[in-house]
Amino acid sequence: MERYRTRPAQYGPRQDRPRSSLPPQAGRGTGGGAVRAVRQPGPQRRSSPVRRPAPAPAPTAARFPNPRLTGLGSGLFCALVMFLLGGVCAVLFGASLTAYGVLFLPVCVLTAVWVRRGDLMTAPVVVPIAFAVGLLPVADGDGGAGGKLMGLVTALATQAGWLYGGTLIAGLIVIVRRVRLVHRRRTTTGTRPPV
Repeated sequence: MERYRTRPAQYGPRQDRPRSSLPPQAGRGTGGGAVRAVRQPGPQRRSSPVRRPAPAPAPTAARFPNPRLTGLGSGLFCALVMFLLGGVCAVLFGASLTAYGVLFLPVCVLTAVWVRRGDLMTAPVVVPIAFAVGLLPVADGDGGAGGKLMGLVTALATQAGWLYGGTLIAGLIVIVRRVRLVHRRRTTTGTRPPV
């Protein structure tokens, strides 16, 4: 047997509250027809947007490599490439210092472009060191370590234009990248430089 709970009298309708102005629901409790719910105007619920996975980027046929080298990595890259290019110049071009200098310039550009943002200032430092390392196979020396050292010093003195030019190119690229980085940070944070 089911027992229905009844509310005590104290919880009955309050006399100080106005009655609802809603019409009575017709057909409630009777078997007379379907009852259609009346929807009151009010705030609309927004359905949560369906998240779709981002489309995969289209594969490109010719993409240039874009590695990011640390300061040490850029120094090792530049020194190793210049040493190999020095060996190639010694074999193919008869130890031509001009060919070595010409090949030095693109290595400077790649080193300055591929160094990561945090180590930008290392590129103009490692480029001259790599130039000297690469001169080891190219420099003329008459026997022994002393002769090789004199040939290296002579090559550095006579090819200073290529050395300064490559270092200047690397420095300019680093400065441009640094200015763009600072400008991008200021635009994202919304701060303006002091006038």
